[in-house]
Amino acid sequence: MRTAPWDRFLTEADRAVLARGRFGRRMGFGKWPALLVIDAQRYMLGPEGEGEHEAWPSSCGMAGRAALAEILRLVRAAHGAGVPCIFTRFELAADGSDAGVYALKRDLLRSPNWCLAGTPGAELAPELRPGSRDLVLVKHKPSAFHGTNLLGQLIARGVDTVIVAGGATSNCVQATVFDAASYNLRAIVPQEAVFDRIPVSHAIALFDMDRQFADVLPAAEVLAWLATLQAGESAAP
Repeated sequence: MRTAPWDRFLTEADRAVLARGRFGRRMGFGKWPALLVIDAQRYMLGPEGEGEHEAWPSSCGMAGRAALAEILRLVRAAHGAGVPCIFTRFELAADGSDAGVYALKRDLLRSPNWCLAGTPGAELAPELRPGSRDLVLVKHKPSAFHGTNLLGQLIARGVDTVIVAGGATSNCVQATVFDAASYNLRAIVPQEAVFDRIPVSHAIALFDMDRQFADVLPAAEVLAWLATLQAGESAAP
């Protein structure tokens, strides 16, 4: 039996609540997916080395870089199956003028290694090279759906399932999954392909998504499903 990252945090009373409420059923894969890679940016991943966290204040460190390896496998598999890949970048104006209430919860970090527009930190991780048919969307809020044309792009491509990878699990990944469920899209979260700064936040976010809004699955299972798809199967333009 698969051990989920959140198992060690649950009491027997918690498990009884889940059983009574019949939470956590599998929704399964749909007919045609898109791969959403959420904010796999330089400021989120940082370089490996001494002083990493001082120079890259929002880096998720080794957890992010381990997840990036799984994300790259998913991107290759999606490309091989003709599945659309959509990459998001979170960025804020250098003066914080578009930060909104986010600026009430966190200081604006005036660093080129953060998510300020036009800085190296806001760029996608260099290992990620979107293909000619892929999309890169810039967002200013946690969810990939908010203020972007993501939903319309998914509808145009006949997508009923979104595979959500990237970071951070407890922030932008979770917000995107919740919105996907609100639009009646199936959401699949490859467990090893999402990352966070704080292990407990990561585990509980995965639990909350798996409980009611998504299927949190081993990345290998998602890769195996992608391998069964035929390139060009969807009604996408």
